[in-house]
Amino acid sequence: MGDISEPIKKCILILKSAKSDTEKFAALFMVTKLVKSKDCNALAKKALFEAIGFKFLKKLLTGNNIQDDCPPSVYKSVALSILTCFCNEPELSTHPEMLANIPVFLDIVQTSDNDDYDDNLIIISEAYTCLQCIAEHEAGQKALIEVGAITKMSEIYSHQSFQTDEALNILVKLVSRYGPAAWGSDPKPFHALVNKIALDFATDQSERKFELATILSALLYSCNKTTVIPGSSEETWPQSIYKALYDILTSKIGKNQRDPALKLAANIIDLLGVEWTFNDEDNPKKFFLLLLQLCAIEVRMQLEDRSFKQAFANAELITACFIVLELSINYMGTDQLDLEQKEKQSVYTSLKGAFNAVVSILTKVSNDKNRDKLPDPEKVFICAMVRVLVAWIAQETTAMREQIYALLPFMFTLANDSFHAYRARKLAEKNKSDGEPMNIEISLLGQIDLLRLMLPALCHLVVEDKARDIVLNLKQEDILYEAMNFHWSIVHYKKPIVPKSERGKVRTQPEPELDPQVLEDMKDSRAAMVSLCNIFMNLTVLAPKVVENSMLFNTLLKFIFNNLPELKNIPENLVLHGHLAVLGLLLLKQQASKVKKNDFSICRYIQSTIRFLWDAYNVDESNDPNALVVSMTYKENWNEIADLWFLGMQTLSGVLTTIPWISEFAIESGWAEGIAQMLAKVKVGTLAPNVKSAFEDFLCRLVDSNESAIPVLKKGGALKMCRNHRLMDLGKKLFGD
Repeated sequence: MGDISEPIKKCILILKSAKSDTEKFAALFMVTKLVKSKDCNALAKKALFEAIGFKFLKKLLTGNNIQDDCPPSVYKSVALSILTCFCNEPELSTHPEMLANIPVFLDIVQTSDNDDYDDNLIIISEAYTCLQCIAEHEAGQKALIEVGAITKMSEIYSHQSFQTDEALNILVKLVSRYGPAAWGSDPKPFHALVNKIALDFATDQSERKFELATILSALLYSCNKTTVIPGSSEETWPQSIYKALYDILTSKIGKNQRDPALKLAANIIDLLGVEWTFNDEDNPKKFFLLLLQLCAIEVRMQLEDRSFKQAFANAELITACFIVLELSINYMGTDQLDLEQKEKQSVYTSLKGAFNAVVSILTKVSNDKNRDKLPDPEKVFICAMVRVLVAWIAQETTAMREQIYALLPFMFTLANDSFHAYRARKLAEKNKSDGEPMNIEISLLGQIDLLRLMLPALCHLVVEDKARDIVLNLKQEDILYEAMNFHWSIVHYKKPIVPKSERGKVRTQPEPELDPQVLEDMKDSRAAMVSLCNIFMNLTVLAPKVVENSMLFNTLLKFIFNNLPELKNIPENLVLHGHLAVLGLLLLKQQASKVKKNDFSICRYIQSTIRFLWDAYNVDESNDPNALVVSMTYKENWNEIADLWFLGMQTLSGVLTTIPWISEFAIESGWAEGIAQMLAKVKVGTLAPNVKSAFEDFLCRLVDSNESAIPVLKKGGALKMCRNHRLMDLGKKLFGD
């Protein structure tokens, strides 16, 4: 006790030798004075805390077994004023005794609307101070979550008790730290709380309105999306927030009001989608267009003529504007929004100005010699700029080409680093769920897969000669192939292996449903693989010489041979099935010289590809038994599949010329005969010209490559088929002139 002053040592002695609660309580008045003195360092506070003993303080707090005439509130007040001083020390605020008594503090603040507290609001205030100090530290946050502090704080705010903003601040700290997991699986407390805050936000006309905007942002950002979104349309908070933000953003406001409003708008659009902005029945586009303009202007103001460091100082606000821009661009790309020409021009001008500013800052960073030594938070901000830029490139295929080409190598470096960090994180999480320890330091960069977000833009870029040369010179296709493998591991999800002890047992329970997050990841990875197939298709068609001699493209072909037959035959996989099948055909055509007839994997691949092409059309599902229709399973996705089917038919025809023995599969599977039987049933003059030429061209190539197709086609009704649909070229091959 060498570092403890004499008066404090004396006080500790008195506390330890006190023979009754009354003596100890008297000594506490000395403590309240000493604990605020200059001499009372962390060591002294700890010694005092242990000399008093939490057991005694708890007795005072709960008013149990105190033999005296004083009202319980006096004991509470003394105990809390001492605890408030102790709580400032991290070691004491996370002391196991302190954490074990969080429920006592919560009880005090929860009873703050009782009459007996009206005269002693200081007690509640000090209980909040203790809770706030505890919530500053990880151990304290964990303890608060475990005792259900989030639900309790939500109730306090919903009932509008005394000092409710303190409850709100503690709540925000907890949900910001623990994210969606903090809310649990029941969305009711979240909705009740946010309904109340949103109503206050809409009706409050003081500066507190903007504090509430910041709090709402934090709550929406941290909510459990899977439980909150489904019932959100039944709640009042989306409409309350809309009304308040509309009022704010259509008024004359300064930076302090605009910034929190834009951040909140970004969070709610990220949660509920762009459709949330169409809340005004009379003029649904008005608020959407206003918000888009404001965010585009804000981006220009924050980035134009600024250094990267200056821009980074406002990273949170700029990123919020990027969210609005990205989601708006993606939404406009779906053609669901009917804009007049004047509105389109105005939006385009605003966006072009914003993206000029983004490209300008990215160019400065890419030319900086220290660009590889940036700290992670700065890298994440640069990734946010690249992310919003590639959303724009995916839709706007002509603007700022030269600057974008110059940026591509830098963007790929960032995207590849981000992909590798993200993949490492996902693998670490998988190992953890399999019971292995997580022994990897997850970087900030691993929170997002920037390469995945670049894929739609890359589909367009590789069509342009200059961009394609950059992609191939950088060997970017190698990383794209890694991405293909990674996303396949998610799409082709395998259930955990059943332990040996459980095998062979009769299963009484139904198969557990897949976690919604796993399903969401599978859906996203399917879309990623479709984009990767489109990129590889464009490279295969536009850089045939590179593909012909490339080991990587040969490996990609083997990947398709091995994996396409394994793809589950479910409706969700149909579009991906088609893309992998047709990419395989394009590669097969280029790499024909490397294909061996005795390779079993090619047999299974061709069978899977024939199945995709065969199942697209039929007459059985038509209302008219003489009409050819797209099959029901394909109909829903025909927009995405139609061009693919025609390309597949055309490419297979070309493959038959270079690898004639593939014709055996078309004949032995019954497909060739099936085409003849199907088309023979179709009424004269009703076969669409493009469908007619796709089938005729394929059957002509089939006959050229394998004469044994002739009797098979004749048996299927080829004569009637050729006559009905005037298939002149095929008729000549089958029946002569």
